[in-house]
Amino acid sequence: MTDSARSGVPVVIAAPSGTGKTTIARTLVERFDRFVFSVSATTRPPRESERDGVDYRFVSEEEFERMRVEGELIEWAEVHGYAYGTPRSALDAAGSGAHVVLDIDVQGAAQIRELVPNAVLIFLLPPSGSVLLARLRGRGTEATEVVIRRLKGSRGELHRARDFDHVVVNDDLERAIREVVAIVDGVPDGVEGVTDLDQEVIRLQSEIDAVLKEGV
Repeated sequence: MTDSARSGVPVVIAAPSGTGKTTIARTLVERFDRFVFSVSATTRPPRESERDGVDYRFVSEEEFERMRVEGELIEWAEVHGYAYGTPRSALDAAGSGAHVVLDIDVQGAAQIRELVPNAVLIFLLPPSGSVLLARLRGRGTEATEVVIRRLKGSRGELHRARDFDHVVVNDDLERAIREVVAIVDGVPDGVEGVTDLDQEVIRLQSEIDAVLKEGV
């Protein structure tokens, strides 16, 4: 299937924290005109490099609750103690033929699946537990206890990979981007995929267990 045949498909990219979903989502938008980024609303405080209205729409808990109650969010979830949600207006670009890239968590992805049946759901896997830890540490913005909490959350989210249309291993950024583009363009020959997803999930969970046991 060609890209034009799938004009305006919402693309959900979800992954355990630290896998690189935001990097891939941003790169797609920067390199290809046919992709636009969906800016989520969140109650999380911005990191040093983040800009309001560009990376996220940073709102108070009261404002987020108002948006939720008044139906302004197509999906929302609480992740690591903060609320995240996708404004309904974020999908407007799909009507103009662009692929709207949603960088969201697994809970939000499930909601999008119910509300937007034609959405393409892609789950990213890290290559290993140690790489996941290194990426979380590399942010340099979170305390050790936060990194531990994110690792534990990531372990639990891995089994949700089975609920997605496609799985991509982010062991090499360029290859992962090529695979995501191939999926959206409907060119399955360009996707390596995962041979045995259940075994891969078990392996990653075991490696995360080992990392947690050794100490972060």
